[in-house]
Amino acid sequence: MRFLLAPVAALAFLAPSLFAAIVPRPAPELTFRLTSGQPAKLSQWRGKVVLLEFLLTTCSHCQRTSQTMNKLQAEYAARGVQAVGVAINDENGSLAAAYVKEFGLTYPIGWAKHQIAVDFLQHPVMVSMLMPQLVIIDRKGVIRAQYAGTDPFFEKEEEGIRKWIDSLLKESGRGRTPAAGKTAPKPAK
Repeated sequence: MRFLLAPVAALAFLAPSLFAAIVPRPAPELTFRLTSGQPAKLSQWRGKVVLLEFLLTTCSHCQRTSQTMNKLQAEYAARGVQAVGVAINDENGSLAAAYVKEFGLTYPIGWAKHQIAVDFLQHPVMVSMLMPQLVIIDRKGVIRAQYAGTDPFFEKEEEGIRKWIDSLLKESGRGRTPAAGKTAPKPAK
């Protein structure tokens, strides 16, 4: 019995890294519907630092992150930052529209099918998706960071997002794309 437990314990320890998305990587196109019903594409914000949140409108952690993003959008928009939210818990956008109204969100919020988020995030289908899912994309369209709901990053999310924004705004937006498969650099403390 003891011989069986060691490999199982090792696999459990390694599982998160085996299932981790490749970061940095070019952001794939993401198409979703805004709460107005109009289609939107992630690529329309190319050239800006994008804060992308996949959310559930009923998730209290998502609500807090959306409010943080709303605050940061107001503060950094003129410097080239764009917050974007995509709800994945309904098919017609009615929950997303109510969410925008309830929390007074002023940045683009839309909705898409759950599978679209799974594919975009490179999330394994056999693992529960913890919400929110926050993706930070540089001006060249490269995903530089990706955080899931229980990540320690969310303990000080506003501070962490600010560090990413400030770091990415200092970059020229030109130059080569980081090689895929490497660990994303942490912003300077």
